[in-house]
Amino acid sequence: MNVQSTRRSRPAAITLTPGAEQRIADLMAKAPEGAIGVKLSTPKRGCSGLAYSVDYVTAENSFDEKIVTHGGTFYVDGGSILYLIGSTMDWREDDFTAGFVFENPNAKGMCGCGESFMV
Repeated sequence: MNVQSTRRSRPAAITLTPGAEQRIADLMAKAPEGAIGVKLSTPKRGCSGLAYSVDYVTAENSFDEKIVTHGGTFYVDGGSILYLIGSTMDWREDDFTAGFVFENPNAKGMCGCGESFMV
């Protein structure tokens, strides 16, 4: 009996909206020398425990999720993926603020200022 295994590609841990992809392209257009992409992580901080952080990255980490977009490579920190599965990341601007906005089904609550979340 000859059994062949086929690997299905798994969906990305996080969905990027066109606005988020465009913002990644804008960031990469003015990235510092040596930057290979931008990376989302969830460091421990804020009054609810975890925060979203987007920073330039200069080296790949084999544990990180890699998402290739039209404007650059986006990484999700391997240690943060469990907190982010099923999330959507968007970039929104209005007259008063501009920033990445996250719809995270894993977040059980947020602090009053919106800077941190808990799972």
